[in-house]
Amino acid sequence: MKCNQSNPVVWFEIYVQDMERAKAFYETVLAVKLEKMPTPTPESPDMEMWSFPSDKNTAQNTYGACGMLVKMIGKSSGCGGTLIYFACEDCAVQAARAAQNGGSIFKEKFSIGEHGFIALAYDTEGNMIGFHSM
Repeated sequence: MKCNQSNPVVWFEIYVQDMERAKAFYETVLAVKLEKMPTPTPESPDMEMWSFPSDKNTAQNTYGACGMLVKMIGKSSGCGGTLIYFACEDCAVQAARAAQNGGSIFKEKFSIGEHGFIALAYDTEGNMIGFHSM
């Protein structure tokens, strides 16, 4: 099982403390309009998420890297405030590989509802990365 070869980065999250300030910054700097997103699960009602535009093509099952601003209790912005997700057939496989190759698993594969599954790991430098699968 290998990651998507055409574009292995499928998702990113930029954690923020002041959503209105961050939203205004990114919309102005990038000249885009962010879209309000519902929280993925009922267990996370304190999350606020605004999505960047993306070029998803579901007919061809391809898309560029997309992501959002996220305000969440317990997750600070700044150093370590960005999380990149890599597309995989089964995110548990890549999480295990991370642990086998000098990294460590932060959170084993878990459901994010209709959006599939994710697993979170640390790389050898202490950066958190994510793996996504349907």
